Amino acid sequence: MTSPESGAAETGPQVILASGSPRRRELLGLLGVPFTVQVSGEAEDSPETDPARLAAELALLKGRSVARTAPDAVVLAADTVVALDGELLGKPADRAENEAFIRRLAGRTHEVYTGVAVLRGGHEGLEVARTAVTFRTLSGAEIAYYAATGEGLDKAGGYGIQAVGMALVQRVDGEYANVVGLPLTVTTRLLRAAGVPVWGLGHAGVPGA
Repeated sequence: MTSPESGAAETGPQVILASGSPRRRELLGLLGVPFTVQVSGEAEDSPETDPARLAAELALLKGRSVARTAPDAVVLAADTVVALDGELLGKPADRAENEAFIRRLAGRTHEVYTGVAVLRGGHEGLEVARTAVTFRTLSGAEIAYYAATGEGLDKAGGYGIQAVGMALVQRVDGEYANVVGLPLTVTTRLLRAAGVPVWGLGHAGVPGA
């Protein structure tokens, strides 16, 4: 099932975002690219433990699932993973685990990786963006307060940087949008390479090309 998203007047090929994430929908909308949404439904399971390779693998898995149903469209898929000292931190199962995640991240630097895949007509473009995020030192009461908001339960690493979780963060080294869930630098490059104008500019910055 697809749902239309607002954007600039439609030009170029049809674009499908293979994600139900409202954060990714909002970020893609900033690029002026008209698109529809079609959630892949693929299980995000893999034995891969390297965070960069896992992000790439899951992005491709989602993208290929949707591309099979829409072979003429440009399909954009992404997956974000969080790692601390190389160990993956997925989505916490409950409030207690969310507290445990934030306690581990407090006062330390972790990495956020997002794999971005753009598929069109059998061609696959794939890149992985990395951002280092440092949390400030947090008290037990602050950790409990954040976990009680429920904001982190559906997010890798157990936090969202764009809302209440912004107060957890001391420093971001790399692209902020990557931590939200869709690195726009990578996304712009891959979409243009697939023939999709971004801000009215195609590949190599040529208008409509």
